[in-house]
Amino acid sequence: MDQPKLERLLHLMMLLTANTCYTIEELAERMDTSPRSIYRYLDTFKAAGFTIYKEGPYVRMGKESPFFKDISQLIHFSKEEAYMIHQVIEAIDNNNLIKQNLKRKLASVYNSKIIADSVIKGRDADNIRKLIDAYEQKKQVILHNYSSAHGQTATDRYVEPFAFTTNYVEVWCYEPASKRNKLFRISRIESVEVTTANWEYEEIHQEGFTDIFRMSSYEGEKYSITLQLTRRAYNLLIEEYPLAEQDTQQISPDHWLLKTQVSNFIGATRFILGLAADILIIDSPELKEYIKKYVSNHINSLIQA
Repeated sequence: MDQPKLERLLHLMMLLTANTCYTIEELAERMDTSPRSIYRYLDTFKAAGFTIYKEGPYVRMGKESPFFKDISQLIHFSKEEAYMIHQVIEAIDNNNLIKQNLKRKLASVYNSKIIADSVIKGRDADNIRKLIDAYEQKKQVILHNYSSAHGQTATDRYVEPFAFTTNYVEVWCYEPASKRNKLFRISRIESVEVTTANWEYEEIHQEGFTDIFRMSSYEGEKYSITLQLTRRAYNLLIEEYPLAEQDTQQISPDHWLLKTQVSNFIGATRFILGLAADILIIDSPELKEYIKKYVSNHINSLIQA
C-alpha cells in the first residue's frame, strides 16, 4: 500500500473513532476527496476486520473490533484507579483545553466497562482475556481445575461470567449446577475454555456487595460502621482504599469521620488493628464485638510465636 493511501486510511480511522459523528459527505469534505473514495476506504476497513456502523446518515467505527480490543487490553483501570483519574482531571480548570483533550482521548480508547477494569498482567492474563471475551459475547465458560478455597480439590466449573471485582482478583459468575451467583478467584483457575453455549440465566445474574475494603459478599449483606480517624489514619485510608474518600467527611482540623457499609468485618478489622491508636469506633457495636473476639482468639498464638 502506498504511503499517501495509508495516511488517508489512518486519518479516516481517527475521524471514525472520534466522539463526533460524520456523514459520508462530511468525511469526504474533511479529507478533501470524493464520497466514492470514502466508500472504498470503508470497504477496506471491513475487509481488514474492522466493524463499521451506519446510523442514519452517519457512519462510525465500532470499538469492539478485534484490533481495538487488543489495544484496550494493554491497559485497564480498576474502579479505584478510574476514580483517581477522574478526580485529577476534574481538578483542572474547565477552561483548560488539556482537560477536554484528556477526557476526549480517554473516551475514544475506553468504553465504560474497560475503564472500570484493571491492569491485566502476569500468569492470569490469558484467562482474564478469555473471561472478558466470554462476558462480551455472553458465552458460558468452563473453569478448568478450579481449586477450592482450602486447596483440597480441583474441579471443572461450568459458569456464566458477568462481572469482575477490583483488579480482576475475582470474577462474578452464575453457576447453573448450584443455582447461585458466586465469586471465583482467578488465581485458582488453571485455564478457561470459552464454549459455544450462550448465557441462559442472564435475568438472574447479580453481583454481591463489594465494600471499600474490597471485601465481597455473595448475598449482598451490608453492615454499617462509623470510625473517627486521625489525620494519619485518614491519609493511609485514602492511599490504600481511594473509594473511601466518598464516605468520609472532615469534622475538625485533624479528624475525619468515616461512615460506610461493609460486607463483613474482616477488611475493616485489619485496617483498624494496624492503626489502633489513630481510630475510634463509634456506634458500631457489631464491629466492636467482632474485634474483641478476633483479638481474643489470636492474641495467645501471636505472643507465643
